[in-house]
Amino acid sequence: MKNLPAKIVGSVVSTRERGATAVEYGIMVALIAAVIITVVTLLGNNLSSMFSSVANQI
Repeated sequence: MKNLPAKIVGSVVSTRERGATAVEYGIMVALIAAVIITVVTLLGNNLSSMFSSVANQI
């Protein structure tokens, strides 16, 4: 009986930690996706202008 409050508190804390971890992973995935989209957009524009330059020279 002495350990019952500790078990209840422990289960509540572990549930909250799992929820916070899921939120943190979601934020991390969103930031990584934003960086990838930005890099692809910038490289896409540079590659497009490079190919256009080569095509004009030919």
